[in-house]
Amino acid sequence: MDLLNRLNFLSSEMEVEPDVETSAPPVEARAFEAARQPASTPACPQDVPVYKACLPNGQKIRLLKTLLTSACERNCSYCPFRAGRNFRRETLKPEELAKSFMMLHQAGIVEGLFLSSGVAGGGVTTQDRLLAAAEILRQRYQFRGYLHLKVMPGSDQAQVERAMQLADRVSVNLEAPTAETLARLAPQKVLLDELLKPLRWVQEIRYNQPAWRGWNARWPSSTTQFVVGAVGETDGELLKASDYLMRRIGLTRVYYSGFRPVADTPLENAAAIHPWRQNRLYQASFLLRDYGFSLDEIPLADGFLPLDVDPKLSWAMQHLNEQPVELTRADFHELVRVPGIGPHTARQILAARQQGGLSRQEDLRRLGLSIRRAAPFILLNGRSIPSQPRLF
Repeated sequence: MDLLNRLNFLSSEMEVEPDVETSAPPVEARAFEAARQPASTPACPQDVPVYKACLPNGQKIRLLKTLLTSACERNCSYCPFRAGRNFRRETLKPEELAKSFMMLHQAGIVEGLFLSSGVAGGGVTTQDRLLAAAEILRQRYQFRGYLHLKVMPGSDQAQVERAMQLADRVSVNLEAPTAETLARLAPQKVLLDELLKPLRWVQEIRYNQPAWRGWNARWPSSTTQFVVGAVGETDGELLKASDYLMRRIGLTRVYYSGFRPVADTPLENAAAIHPWRQNRLYQASFLLRDYGFSLDEIPLADGFLPLDVDPKLSWAMQHLNEQPVELTRADFHELVRVPGIGPHTARQILAARQQGGLSRQEDLRRLGLSIRRAAPFILLNGRSIPSQPRLF
């Protein structure tokens, strides 16, 4: 099997690893063939999965998500790479991984890399291989594009610091929000010592060391992932953990990977989650991160978010129907709680007020406000805004 086909094999199950601010399902490399310039660029397998992704700054990139090895000594109950599962494994050396990625990069097929690995030979040994691949990319090949490095369970602090000197983003998969749910999902992992500790090291390094020591003279962002719907965890547990991680440990983003059963795993007969549950968790986490909501303001019923309505609208229906927000007086915190008004639109409204340009419904449309969503919950100069009734 040639190098690029081996890389493709390792990348084939990476939908289990969300990345960057938004991710679309992968498309095959043949979709980019027409955009390739020189006919002499290296040949590439047509089915290499390439993800369309959007970075936190809004830049769109084509992302390769892959592993150094699909061999793993851990027995996570949901994972396609778990120890003992009967499927063919593949491994690339750090030099092979770097070379194959650069072939794709130089051909114009991918722009960034998400690099993870199964745990083989312990977390420290596996992390050394990941760091070696990253160092080859950065130093030998002078690759300066987007690189997300996974931090392995059991890595030491020096390895975490080195990853932060090489990557634009680092992450540790916590998998579950509590020690009890983690024991059911990934029985060999230890939440506090193996998984949470490296994320705390990331935050300590950011606070205690100068930014110029990081990649491109800044420390990378950090994220985590939870598997949702596999072992009975509630949305309340997931959001409580997410809120702590974002507020106290400086995580940029928490990802929610909706559970889907994988053959030949202990959870192969468990039901996949309703797709709206994952979506509602993202919406609620954004309310915590970007909209100033506290945990006790997130609308939950028996620990779960409603599936039939987004959490911001649910909150507004409970609190703003009888007390609409007056747009000419409301502060930023009040404005962003209105459905149809995000942080950018709220700032636009505040700026328009200072310039005297907020008196008509047309002014609101010009600012990008969604009249249909916001109208039931707002007043403009003491008057309600006519709109079509909401369908929910």
